[in-house]
Amino acid sequence: MIEILPESHDNILAVRGAGRLSRGDYEDVLIPRLRSLVDEHPKARFLFYMDADFKGWDPVAAWHYARFGLKHRDRFEKVAAVCGPKWVHAGMKLKSYIVSGDVRTFLCEETADAWKWIES
Repeated sequence: MIEILPESHDNILAVRGAGRLSRGDYEDVLIPRLRSLVDEHPKARFLFYMDADFKGWDPVAAWHYARFGLKHRDRFEKVAAVCGPKWVHAGMKLKSYIVSGDVRTFLCEETADAWKWIES
């Protein structure tokens, strides 16, 4: 499940991921919001917070996200991954080579720091 967080504002989209993310989570929720974000702002910021029960995403969901990210790689100023398993943090390092903006990972206890960074 993906939930748009109420702290999202201006050029910042913040989401919470829980459980295993599906194709519908991406097609119906995340990609439309990301699309409107990059359409409305020259540079977007994205914060992805993963709940303790976050299990990853199905392959089709991952493909939709990767395809969108590649197409709009120069439109993101900052991308933050907060909490989540170690393999997600390793994957974010790979993402840093694709996205032209700054990509960072934060531990759960660094959530406040992630918010400060994404908003600065």
